[in-house]
Amino acid sequence: MKGTRLSYAHDGETMLGWLELPDETAAFRGAVVIAPTWAGLGDFERGKAAQLAELGFGALAADLFGGGRHGSDPDENANLIAPYLADRALLAGRMRAAVGAVSDASGLTTARVTTIGFCFGGLASLELARSGSEHAGSVAFHGLLPRPDGTDPSARRAPVLVLHGHRDPLAPPADIAALAQELEQSDADWQIHVYGRAGHAFTNPAAADPDAGMAFDADADRRSWRALIGFLDDVSERAPA
Repeated sequence: MKGTRLSYAHDGETMLGWLELPDETAAFRGAVVIAPTWAGLGDFERGKAAQLAELGFGALAADLFGGGRHGSDPDENANLIAPYLADRALLAGRMRAAVGAVSDASGLTTARVTTIGFCFGGLASLELARSGSEHAGSVAFHGLLPRPDGTDPSARRAPVLVLHGHRDPLAPPADIAALAQELEQSDADWQIHVYGRAGHAFTNPAAADPDAGMAFDADADRRSWRALIGFLDDVSERAPA
């Protein structure tokens, strides 16, 4: 198994993702788009793609910023995500382009593609569900959660799984409650798993600032990954061939 760079387009811009596919002899269990943190596509996302391919999923670590851009510090990262926080339709469009790209690469319909995301990527995954996309489902790991102004909370949503730390300072319990209310209004198939003692970035071994509420948590990391695999199997079983 060997990953390859995958070029695809959105809104006239070239996106440079990273594609991992299962062994040629293995049957696909589904396909997954991995939306990156605010720094952009890096080793963390490529590693998740490789893990998913080992389990039988076609996996695309997506480029949300175009040209494979990757931030080098918090200021640069904040500048990268600013246009997408301001224009959620653009963010959903970038995700939709990635879904189409992994669908083409894996030979699976978009109804068998699930999106997952970490931190800012979690917001990107949720935003695709909010857009009414007919992909298999959306998963957010310690994601940003607020619904943008003007979004109809009763509009159709794809199935949603949110994996979140109770101590996350970027999305406190009030944001979780608001998201649950939004998903209930849409009558979506939704789950929210909240991990006690866990903060932001709990899946990232490089996160090591507990005073700021950002630290790796091995228990929450393990439990959330298990929840993801269960969700992927569930939506795959229900998706049309």
